[in-house]
Amino acid sequence: MAAAAFERRVLRRVLRRAAEHHYLRVRLELPDGGARPNAAQFKQLVVTALRELHGEVGAALPVDVLTYEEKTLSAILRVISSGFVKLWSALTLLGFYQNRRCAFRVLQEYIIRVQRGVSTENSWQIVRRYSDFDLLNNSLQISTLSLPLPPKKLIGNMEREFIAERQKGLQAYLDVITTHHILSNCELVKKFLDPNNYSVNYTEIALQHVSMFFRSEPKWEVAEPLKDIGWRIRKKYFLMKMKNQPKEQLVLSWADLGPDKYLSDKDLQYAVKLLSSCSHPYIYKITFATANESSALVIRPFSEKGTLKDLIYKVLKFLHEKGFPYGHLHSANVMLDGDTCKLLDLENSLLGLPSFYRSYFSQFRKINTLEGVDVHCFGHLLYEMTYGRPPDTIPVESFPPAPSVFVVSVLESILTCEALKNGMPTVSRLLQMPLFSDVLLTNSEKPQFKIPTKLKEALKISKECIEKRLTEEQKLIHQHRRLTRAQSHHGSEEEKKKRKILARKSMHHFEREFSEK
Repeated sequence: MAAAAFERRVLRRVLRRAAEHHYLRVRLELPDGGARPNAAQFKQLVVTALRELHGEVGAALPVDVLTYEEKTLSAILRVISSGFVKLWSALTLLGFYQNRRCAFRVLQEYIIRVQRGVSTENSWQIVRRYSDFDLLNNSLQISTLSLPLPPKKLIGNMEREFIAERQKGLQAYLDVITTHHILSNCELVKKFLDPNNYSVNYTEIALQHVSMFFRSEPKWEVAEPLKDIGWRIRKKYFLMKMKNQPKEQLVLSWADLGPDKYLSDKDLQYAVKLLSSCSHPYIYKITFATANESSALVIRPFSEKGTLKDLIYKVLKFLHEKGFPYGHLHSANVMLDGDTCKLLDLENSLLGLPSFYRSYFSQFRKINTLEGVDVHCFGHLLYEMTYGRPPDTIPVESFPPAPSVFVVSVLESILTCEALKNGMPTVSRLLQMPLFSDVLLTNSEKPQFKIPTKLKEALKISKECIEKRLTEEQKLIHQHRRLTRAQSHHGSEEEKKKRKILARKSMHHFEREFSEK
């Protein structure tokens, strides 16, 4: 006789706090057969089990039957955390149902509630076994990170205390994964947490769209997919060739449109096609670009050296002066071309794709313009190039010794707590700092990027919409933070003691007034 599967709780959240409920997956076994209880009878059986072991106080324990399958006699129960042990023990010791022998069986499954963003409405539940966690962990070993997966146990792994302890360990494991910037965006993790939205083969989808694009452009030929490029799940890369120049290698990137796409379909198609006319010594040349109402593709020369995790700053000033939104600066968006670093993926902002560092700057309300976003992303990039790794936390409390005090000065103006509270410096202000003021760029290529007036106005409106959505998201996160802090404070032991003391004082005061009357 045992009790059922199990478990647990919020794992992707903006802010974390102790879980209010435990979730149990239970299955009733009736060895003698006979009539099967319906949902109401099943709930009454749970109440009976609590009453038999814990009396009327136990029967009053709030337990919700979230789902019940009469065919398999299995259910998912929800109980407040303080009553979890009472419910577990009551179900374990229950032996009869309507004078027939019965037993609850423990299936070691873990019910995980996943929440995207701050809205509880955008949440769902998944069921995973420990073996699923173990398989995920083995797949993530390529990251070389030390992840705190609880160890296996062959004997005693069905004991209540062990399962409760493992539950805590798995929650800690999920917290590490979902708060790690790279792992949380990994396709393996997204499929583990959100299988309904990430079960399709995006390479095949991309190939279908690319084939449709090139029905009217027969000169292009797809050589092979490039599977290990980029971090976006819905952005795919292919090695391309031109049929009349088969030795020249090109790389095609395809992406569907994102939530920040505010240009009309007509303006989007025009702006994307215009990208091939952009000429700047520090922007990687685009050979061909086109878009439709749902996605876009861009073709560039293929570089075997790949991207360089290096820094570009004057090109940001160039783009902002042209009124062209960017917001996608990070180490994998800079290509090394000979001795020159060149910026990639100008199309991302047109397509409305979210920034690589959005989960960072969306936490700080002073980073509310695309120029501020670019400067903040530049800070991440400069830190990574200076110390050989991304910052552990944002804001950065202290900086290790650097080759130049000027580098630290720039980082302090972007990544410290004070900088994040007061707002980012402008790109022009960055260029005036000592680290950049004496830099002489000798490239003779003249920058060119002519944007028609009508399209400039559309880009301006799109930029304002992107910034508005960012501001609204930051406001929601700020409100969620305040609410969580208030709930945590209200539920703290210190506050409970204060309320008890105030209640006693009020009662004594009432008793004195009553006796005087």
